[in-house]
Amino acid sequence: MSAAVLGPTFDEMLHPHTIDPAVRARAVAAQTADPLDPVNLYNITWRGPDNAIKYEIIPPEITGVAAPIVVLYGRDFPTGAHKVGAAYSVLAEALLFGLVDIEKHTVVWPSTGNYGIGGAWVGGRVGAKSIVVLPEGMSRERFEQIERYGGRIIKTPGVESNVKEIYDKTWELRSDPNIRILNQFEVMGNYRFHYHVTGNTIVELAADLQARGVGVGRIAAYCSAMGSAGTIAAGDRLKQAFPGLKIVGLEPVQCPTLYNNGYGGHDIQGIGDKHVTWIHNVLNMDAIMCLDDIACKQGLQVLTDPAGQRVLAERYGVPAATVARLSTIFGISGVCNLLGAIKTAKHYRLGKHDPVVTICTDAIDRYHSVMSDMARDYGAIDDARGMAYVEAIFHGATTDWIKDGTPDQRRQWHNLKYYTWVEQQGKSVEELDAQLDPDWWIKHQELIPEMDARIKEARP
Repeated sequence: MSAAVLGPTFDEMLHPHTIDPAVRARAVAAQTADPLDPVNLYNITWRGPDNAIKYEIIPPEITGVAAPIVVLYGRDFPTGAHKVGAAYSVLAEALLFGLVDIEKHTVVWPSTGNYGIGGAWVGGRVGAKSIVVLPEGMSRERFEQIERYGGRIIKTPGVESNVKEIYDKTWELRSDPNIRILNQFEVMGNYRFHYHVTGNTIVELAADLQARGVGVGRIAAYCSAMGSAGTIAAGDRLKQAFPGLKIVGLEPVQCPTLYNNGYGGHDIQGIGDKHVTWIHNVLNMDAIMCLDDIACKQGLQVLTDPAGQRVLAERYGVPAATVARLSTIFGISGVCNLLGAIKTAKHYRLGKHDPVVTICTDAIDRYHSVMSDMARDYGAIDDARGMAYVEAIFHGATTDWIKDGTPDQRRQWHNLKYYTWVEQQGKSVEELDAQLDPDWWIKHQELIPEMDARIKEARP
C-alpha cells in the first residue's frame, strides 16, 4: 500500500473545485500534455476545468418528444469513458482495506471493454500491474487502448453478452495467490462511485437546467442500460432527491435478461451481460425497456457520419455547431440510452417541464471499425438513408418491449441473481436475501465519508 499513488476522494470527484488548487492546475494541464501522468487521477469527474458539468440537451428535432432529453457525457474522462471512475474507486477501496498489495499482487479487471480500459489506465497510474479479461468479439479499438495503457489482455470466447465465460476465466486465475480479482459486477466501489459522484452531479444539474429555462428544478426520469449496473446506481441517489423520479433500466432486444429471462448475443458494447449483477438495486427500478442493437448502431451512424450530420442540419434544422458537438460524445451504448430516454418520455407521457437524464458513457473513437462494418453490411449514409433512420429510429421510437416494475416484477428481477451469485459465484442465500432490505443499500452509501477520510490519510 505504501507504494500506491492515490488520487481524489469521492467528494473531490464530485466537486473538483475543492481539490488543492496547485494539484488541480497540474491535473488540468496534464490532461492534454501528459495523459499518463498520475496527476490525471484528479481529472476523474463529470466537470470540466471551469467546474461546469459536461452535458448536452438533445434538440427536439432529433428526439421528436417535448420532454427535454439531457445527456451527461464521459468523453472527457481520462480514458475517454466514465468507467475509469468506477475502476479508480474499486482499486482505491481494495488498497485502503488491505485487499490488494501492489508490490506483490496483479489486479484483474473482468470487463467487456470500458471498465478494462479504465482498469489498465488506473492500474498504471496507481502503480499496479493489470490483466484485463474481455470477450474476443469486442471492437478492435478496445484492445488497442488497453495495450497502450500497459494492460495484459486475456481474451474469452464470445461477444458483449458472454460474461459467464469471463467469470470462468477469472475463477481459473484465482488459484494464483498473487492475483486479485476486481469484479465490477460485484464490488460496491462501482456502486458508490455512481451513487455519489454521478448521482449528485445530476442532482445539481437540475438547478443548472432550471437556470436555462429547462424544467422546474427536478429530474423526472433517469435511464441507463445495465452492463455492470454501476451507472444505474445514480438513480438511487436521484430518487432520494426527487421522490417521484422514475428509474428505467435498458437492455438489448437480442438479450432480454430482465425483460424475459432471456439470453442471446448482441452488439451494444458495454451493456446487457446476460445476468443480473450483484450491485444492481433492482428493487428501486421502475421499468425495464429493450432496444435493438442494429437500431442503436444505425443511430450512431446518423450522429457521427458526415452525411448523417448534414441531414440533421439541413433537413431537420439542428444547428451545425450542435450537430458537430453531438458527433463527438456518442458511442453505441450512448445511442441506446438516448433511445431509451425517448421511449421513457413517451411511456410516462412526459412534457416540456419533465427532463429525462441519461448517460453517454464513451464516444465514437471506440467504434470506427464498427461503423465501417455497418456501412459495408447495411449501406453508407446518404440523404435518403439518413432521413429514414431519423424517422424510424429516433422519431419512431415505440413503447413496446417495456415492463413496469411492479412489486412482483421487482422480486422476480431480484430472484434472478440467485443463478449467478449463489449457484456460480459463492454467495449465500442469506447474503442475497439481505439485499431485500433497503438498509443494506443505505449502509453501503453511508461508507463514502469513511472512504474519503481513508483516501486523505493515505495520500502523501
